[in-house]
Amino acid sequence: MKNLILYTGLITVILMGCYPTKDEFVPTLPPITQTGENTFGCYVNGVLITPRDGSGTFNVRDPGMSFIAGPDPNNIIYNEIKVYDFASERTARITLHIHELDSIGVGEYPVGISNCMGNINSPLTNNIFCKIYDPTDGVYKEYCSFENSGIITITRYDSDIVSGTFSARIRNKNNNDEIVEITDGRFDIDRSTVHYTSYP
Repeated sequence: MKNLILYTGLITVILMGCYPTKDEFVPTLPPITQTGENTFGCYVNGVLITPRDGSGTFNVRDPGMSFIAGPDPNNIIYNEIKVYDFASERTARITLHIHELDSIGVGEYPVGISNCMGNINSPLTNNIFCKIYDPTDGVYKEYCSFENSGIITITRYDSDIVSGTFSARIRNKNNNDEIVEITDGRFDIDRSTVHYTSYP
């Protein structure tokens, strides 16, 4: 009887280790919406990227997603959607740099050359760049978009909400022969609340 109890306890421990606990958050690809849900998701080479906050320093969280306009409020040339996964074991980040969004609005934005830098250091193009972990090589790699390598489609654009979809091919910053795919990209951002939204 004692052996049966030990055996049952061992099986229970093994099974508990195979499944997420109730409190464990598992990221999922959000649905495509246009209602300001403050969601973002895509796959990069099959790896899901969604915003996830970090614990930060000095009791200030590291936000999982931000939406910025620049270079300054009186001269907006570009907008950027910046997404960070601070919470996963292997973190990731991705940026969509959209040129002339305020003047064009809804429509298709061909993805062009990126230098893997954002804000004023980015080329004057619509571009996408990211940093993800490559488990095969055991290192983080940076990937940049190139000319006509994808499309960002803005499906809603008004005073508060920016929604759309995207896909692209991006290449290793240090090896142009290594190209990965961004698929199933979608975002739905309420600019008035995104900076206050928490991402587990």
